[in-house]
Amino acid sequence: MKFTCEKAVLNEAISICIHAVATKSTIAVLEGLLITADEELTLCGYNFKTGIKKTFPAEIKEKGSIVLNAKIFSDIVRKLPDDMVEIVCDDHYMTTIRCGMSEFNLIGASPAEFPELPNVEKSQGINLSCKLLRSMIDHTVFAVSDNENKPIHTGSLFEITGNQLTVVSVDGYRLAMSQEEVENGKGENLSFVVPGETLKEISRIIPDSEDKMVHIYPEKKHALFEVEGTLVTTRLLEGEFLNYRNAIPSDCTTKLEINVKSIIDCVERVSLIISERLKNPVRCCFEGNSLKISCVTSLGRAYDECTIENCPEKIEIGFNNRYLLDALRACPEEKVVLELKSSLSPCVIRPVEGTKFLYMVLPVRLKADA
Repeated sequence: MKFTCEKAVLNEAISICIHAVATKSTIAVLEGLLITADEELTLCGYNFKTGIKKTFPAEIKEKGSIVLNAKIFSDIVRKLPDDMVEIVCDDHYMTTIRCGMSEFNLIGASPAEFPELPNVEKSQGINLSCKLLRSMIDHTVFAVSDNENKPIHTGSLFEITGNQLTVVSVDGYRLAMSQEEVENGKGENLSFVVPGETLKEISRIIPDSEDKMVHIYPEKKHALFEVEGTLVTTRLLEGEFLNYRNAIPSDCTTKLEINVKSIIDCVERVSLIISERLKNPVRCCFEGNSLKISCVTSLGRAYDECTIENCPEKIEIGFNNRYLLDALRACPEEKVVLELKSSLSPCVIRPVEGTKFLYMVLPVRLKADA
């Protein structure tokens, strides 16, 4: 194998694929990147859960393939001068990397030892802009559970009904939902759960562009995300996802239009006396035209308030400050509708118009005010 390409292009491809490389594995080849020189150059990382392939143009002088330790290869290429990189591999997997006056010799591994990625058929799927998918992931993935006792909730539900895509994440304390119109090739209804870690990588990889499209092809056990020469293959999570529609209360008696930034600022200030070691809920008292927010920890007491739309009845409710802030920060609009019923009922955040997003935060039982 022998090829030449620009250092910047090679470095970018490595930075994409390395996130699917196993960091510690009993199978040494999984800690490597598979490099294949054919008509174009392809890099591939795979950890049996997620596989990432990146294909890009290069000057291929001799076709072939090799597996190189991902960390060492990445460190070398990143430190090379900004010039053309030449990589040559012989029949014994001795690989020479040259760039400018720099030269490295690495022992590689046989590509035959590298496991094949699952083959996902492109028979049915949906298309949406990179910017849209990235936004939907970023506005929901924060609510994915990290509790492995319920593996299905460590991912986000993708639900396709006609031309509408709904992405939902839950963790037992909160819910995040995003809805958008998409292109559905066959118009079929689909439902699958993508691991949260994979979605974070996809959000990082795809460009923030309206013009570039992502193609998503789900099957029973795997799904393929394709964009601009990059393929992300992921294992899907199996199990029964929460019936989120039934979990969202529909009988909230109090609905207030609020300014998101004003409440975020108040909660952030009150949260300054809360830490991982000193946890306590923030107490939110909705009364008249005021939202009074307070908190007490062993460090002391914090209090703030902001003006809101008139609340017809007094409601005092406690929240985990981080969960409330995550939901408010994820809101893509300046003003939203806050729906409340009682101190023991969930808080629901919706857009002023439409159904593009929804956040639900469960309350924390408050102790008597000190």
